[in-house]
Amino acid sequence: MLEQQTLDELWAFEDPALSEARFRDALTDPAYDSFERAELATQLGRAIGLQGRFEEADALLDSIDAEEEPTVAVRILIERGRLLNSAGHPAMAVPLFEQAAELGDLLGEAFLAVDALHMLAISDSGHQESWTRSALEYASAVDDPRTKRWMVSLHNNLGWAMYDDGRRTEALVEFQLAEQWAERVGTEQQRQWAREAVTKCAEALNLRG
Repeated sequence: MLEQQTLDELWAFEDPALSEARFRDALTDPAYDSFERAELATQLGRAIGLQGRFEEADALLDSIDAEEEPTVAVRILIERGRLLNSAGHPAMAVPLFEQAAELGDLLGEAFLAVDALHMLAISDSGHQESWTRSALEYASAVDDPRTKRWMVSLHNNLGWAMYDDGRRTEALVEFQLAEQWAERVGTEQQRQWAREAVTKCAEALNLRG
């Protein structure tokens, strides 16, 4: 199966159309085997969905054969859940993310298990904090640096949820944790976002001039 870094290099989240083009090109590359192309196809579906073409993305996910590769099945569950969430049906996405988290854990696919838990925090109304805490606990016990990078996003997301809820002191703690993890394992963009969040929250608490 593909390394997450390979998929990261193809993704341009700020430009889903460019991502779509890259994944379409990758699918024609003979260097990838059939299982890897199936995995690439799930990300093509995601890129299409990010452009609001939900039916097209859903049809693509339906066409992917995941019978012989359970990792592909996990990705299909996650991407189908993301489509439902983006299309305004978060409650319908919840059981798909739950299945993905369970299967990802069973397969030892830590990155995907944490991704599914992170999506549960987004889609399962009223349970954001508990799902995020579960994801943080899971990611903290993993050695893989790429999976560990989830710690930045998870603390950041929890911080903003607390900030919007008026829990500014708690939010600052989460933002500071996000900043610490960003310095350890994050990207430069994550480090910048983390610093900005700490600054904004500290100013809201009148801790900085």
